[in-house]
This record gives sequence, C-alpha cells and structure tokens, in this order.
Amino acid sequence: MSLLKKTLDRFYRDYDFQERLSHDPIEFPHRYIAPQDIEITAFISSCLAYGRVELFTGVLERLFSGMGESPYDFLLTTPLQKQKKIFVGIRYRFNENEDILCLLLILRTILLRHQSLENLFKKYHRQDDDITIENGLKGFMEAMRAINTEAVYGRNIKPAGLLQFFPSPAQGSACKRVNLFLRWMIRDRDIDLGIWRDIPKNKLIIPLDTHIARISRCLGFTSRNSQDWKMAVEITGALKRFDSEDPLKYDFALCHHGISGVCKGRDNLAACMDCVFNSRRPT
Repeated sequence: MSLLKKTLDRFYRDYDFQERLSHDPIEFPHRYIAPQDIEITAFISSCLAYGRVELFTGVLERLFSGMGESPYDFLLTTPLQKQKKIFVGIRYRFNENEDILCLLLILRTILLRHQSLENLFKKYHRQDDDITIENGLKGFMEAMRAINTEAVYGRNIKPAGLLQFFPSPAQGSACKRVNLFLRWMIRDRDIDLGIWRDIPKNKLIIPLDTHIARISRCLGFTSRNSQDWKMAVEITGALKRFDSEDPLKYDFALCHHGISGVCKGRDNLAACMDCVFNSRRPT
C-alpha cells in the first residue's frame, strides 16, 4: 500500500492543474467572483458536462453569454418568455431546448425558496450524523425533481432529458456530474472552488466514470462490475486509506491515467505489467 500511495501522491503533486483548468467545465464558474454566480454556473456546467468537451463547452458558452454579467441575477429577474427568446434552439444531445429551459426554471424556483443551492443541500445533509454526502444529495435531487414544470412543458411532466440533470443515489446512479459539482463546491484545493465551507472534504464521493472504474478495479479499490453509487462509495472508501481528510485529491491522478489510454483493464497483461501502479513492473 505504501508504494501505491507514493505513486498516487507523486501523480497528484506533478499534476498540471492550470492546464486542466483550460480543458475542464470548471473553467466557467472560475470566470465569476460572486459566490452566487459561481454556484449557479457550476451547477449548470456540471449538468451538461458529458460527451465531447468541445461540444458541451459551446453550449455553455452560449448559455452564459445570454445570462450576462450575473447568471444569478438573470435567473431571478428574467421572465421565462424572454429566456425562451434568448435561448431559442439551444439543445445538447439528450437534452432538448425545453429541458434546458426547465433546468433554468427549476434553479430559479430553488433560489426563490432557499436563496442558494447550498441552503437546499444543507436542509437534507445531517452534518453531525452523515458520514458522506449521500443523504444531502438524495434530498437535494428529490427537491429539484418535485418542482412543477408546467410553465415550460404545458403540463407537469418530467421527460428523460430533464431527469438526466437530476440523478440520485436513491435510484442507484453513480451521480458522476452532480458529485463533480459537489467536489467543486466543497473541496477547497487545486482548481476546486471551495465556497461551501461547512461540509468536510472527506464526505465527498468520487465522480465515477469509465476511466476511474477501470483503473480502480485493477488496483483492487472495488470488486463491483456495475458503475453505480455503491461502486463510487467503495472506491472513495479505498482512497480514504491514503488520505482520510481529502480522498478526492486522487481523482485527478486516476482520471488522467485512465484517459491517457495507458490503462487497458485487467485483461491486458502486457499493459498491466508496464503500468506505473504495478510494483512488479520491470525497472
């Protein structure tokens, strides 16, 4: 374990976070100074952060350009009919134009009721009792799913393209994108923004994707095959053995190693023998 920890720590120390910033959806909330604008742009950015980076960043550029200097103020003061004109035709993969407009409607409703997304999350997160953010996330997502959508769709429905924005551990989802949002909000190191200051970093759950899952199986961090919430919790628990206070700092190293294509999975013996994480590889 000590050799693996040293390797992970070295990857973390050597990681170029500034270079990552220019190729990551977190670049959008980094453009703002006011916490309320950072929070809103971070949530919207994480919702659309799937697929090819150059495609979803184009959609985000158009959205935030239309919102002006303060996305927070825009949501609170711009009527839905005007938003429809500003964002006409904006869609992305599984999300139709109405789904994106409804996302903005739901965020506006949350802000009117709770003043911030943080306040809503804390309503469900039991600071003294919860060992992870799971309960907070369940309540957070359920509250958003419960908002009436009739103003956008003409009736109170929740199409698949809208529900994709609001995954929950209650359905077993790994919740990659919302866990990414929570990492940005809670973790206060490297490129993460850390504007939610009352929730410890070690309660976060890793944003699980194919790359993290594959390399985590190879390293023995999980024995599960399904990329679900239980796998994300299991991997996070394994990383806590290396840093109990900030386990998600290793997210960067693992994700980079996976995306690089070096990791081919457990079925490729040659790649495994040459892997930097393999203590038996030739030197």
